[in-house]
Amino acid sequence: MSVSVEIGDLTHVEADAVVNAANSMLLGGGGVDGAIHAAAGPRLLEACRRLRNTSHRDGLDIGDAVATPAFDLPASWVIHTVGPNLHRGQDDPARLASCFARSLDVAAELDVRSVAFPAVSAGAFGWPAADVARIAVATCRSWLAEHPAASIEDIRFVVLDERARDVFEAALRAG
Repeated sequence: MSVSVEIGDLTHVEADAVVNAANSMLLGGGGVDGAIHAAAGPRLLEACRRLRNTSHRDGLDIGDAVATPAFDLPASWVIHTVGPNLHRGQDDPARLASCFARSLDVAAELDVRSVAFPAVSAGAFGWPAADVARIAVATCRSWLAEHPAASIEDIRFVVLDERARDVFEAALRAG
């Protein structure tokens, strides 16, 4: 099992599942969410609308996760999770940790081997990258230790630049 970080574009990553930093409505948005919806094509929005019309009528709660097919992405699955928005006073680190843990729960249910995460809640949601990296790395490592029989072998954090990579690498070294 490995946990690593790389600079890249999440929409081009070859992994069994990519995690989408979604909004609670699951209908696309900006940033990572918008990029994933654009790259996956219109069937992703249709799949999200079906979720909204069935199991997630009120949207997806902060810290929860749900999967759809990835359609035109190189991945097989998109795991949507809603991170806490620090600008809205959503500052509980447990809610952020839940994004990573619930995404891994869903990935394990799908029997995937590799999962690629963005820096959920960093950027537009205002969480400092160092906090996101520390929480993400600790949560993923803890999840792997608690689920040794899970199919997941490779967890990657895919970030946009060297600064974010350095922050995640520091978190990986510290843990």
